[in-house]
Amino acid sequence: MLEKYKEEQEEIISHLGDSYYNNGFIFSNFNRHPVYPVLMKFVRNRMARLLKFSDLNSQFTPHSLRHTHTSLLAQAEVEFDEIMDRLGHQDDQQPEGFIFM
Repeated sequence: MLEKYKEEQEEIISHLGDSYYNNGFIFSNFNRHPVYPVLMKFVRNRMARLLKFSDLNSQFTPHSLRHTHTSLLAQAEVEFDEIMDRLGHQDDQQPEGFIFM
């Protein structure tokens, strides 16, 4: 589903041309305020509907995806600095209890 969304997003960005300044957001607004991310409430509501529709764990949130992403990176033995960069963290101090497997 994300691949399909990304294709649709690329089509819209291509259509908007120079009027769309791409900041690389996954869920960006194309209507009223191009460039800015969609409201978190919109993402949460959409995700809840999709989880209900697909009969998956309804307790998942967009933040759950962030945790999963981090866990998968650590499991793949990605360097700590790279993980911090991908998460948008500036502080390079490894949190207490953070263990790479």
